Amino acid sequence: MRRNGTLLAGSAYTIWGLFPLYFKALHSVPSLEILLNRMVWSLLFLIGILTWKKHWGWISQAIRNPKLVMSFALSATLLSANWLVYIWAVNEGRVIDASLGYFITPLVNILLGAVALRERMRTMQWVAVSFAAAGVLWLTWLTGNLPWIGLTLALTFGTYGLLRKTSSLGALEGLSLETALLFPFAGGYLCWLALQGQNAWFTQDSHVVTMLLLTGPVTAIPLLLFAAGARKIPLTTLGILQYISPMVQFLMGIWLFHEPFNAQKLAGFALIWLALILYSAEGIWMNLRKSEAKPA
Repeated sequence: MRRNGTLLAGSAYTIWGLFPLYFKALHSVPSLEILLNRMVWSLLFLIGILTWKKHWGWISQAIRNPKLVMSFALSATLLSANWLVYIWAVNEGRVIDASLGYFITPLVNILLGAVALRERMRTMQWVAVSFAAAGVLWLTWLTGNLPWIGLTLALTFGTYGLLRKTSSLGALEGLSLETALLFPFAGGYLCWLALQGQNAWFTQDSHVVTMLLLTGPVTAIPLLLFAAGARKIPLTTLGILQYISPMVQFLMGIWLFHEPFNAQKLAGFALIWLALILYSAEGIWMNLRKSEAKPA
């Protein structure tokens, strides 16, 4: 079971890491329009899955709960902001900057847990966050600007994860509700673009149109793989696997897309990587201690 879980979750993170290849192929389409298509076709794909699984019972309970709907309206807004910044960064040649966001997301999660859930941070977690903060400050000093792409991706995804952590809906149901809430805005704007003669469905070739259509399954499939795998493996294993995605993006940014990356910038990333090593090692150590403390 653990081997299958690792394979499923690892596949999800690998697919997420390869996303820049997909969105780079859609560079002729504005980032906002890619996002809108992603919302629309994700919902339609998820409707197909819900129909196949005959899994509609949760909807009536969800829509009768205003607090739940409002919570998912907020999480949908955060998710769409995250998607938009990521797509824009990829198509603007900022894949390395985008990878930074997903490297520091676990550390942002620690801070959000401490602030919102009043979770107590352990000493080594404080040390890890301090190293990450030093890396961000170094990159800020180096460029004269905050690394806003990485910080925006980390904060939006970290806050999104916090909302989903406290929600009663699972991955499939939650994403379905989020995309359903976004659908009127996405579908309406795409219709408006069509009336203005600017919709890519009518201005681009069939190859691009097909790729826009496939943004639905491309979005939903890794999420479903992740949801299936996460239930079968320990959180420590999942925590290590999560670095596959930003590392794949980082390496593609350097070797495939040839984005500028000098020794000074490497120093900032090295501080963040050191923070992640400390964070992961401390998590593994704590879990080992808990396992040893359990009665035989």
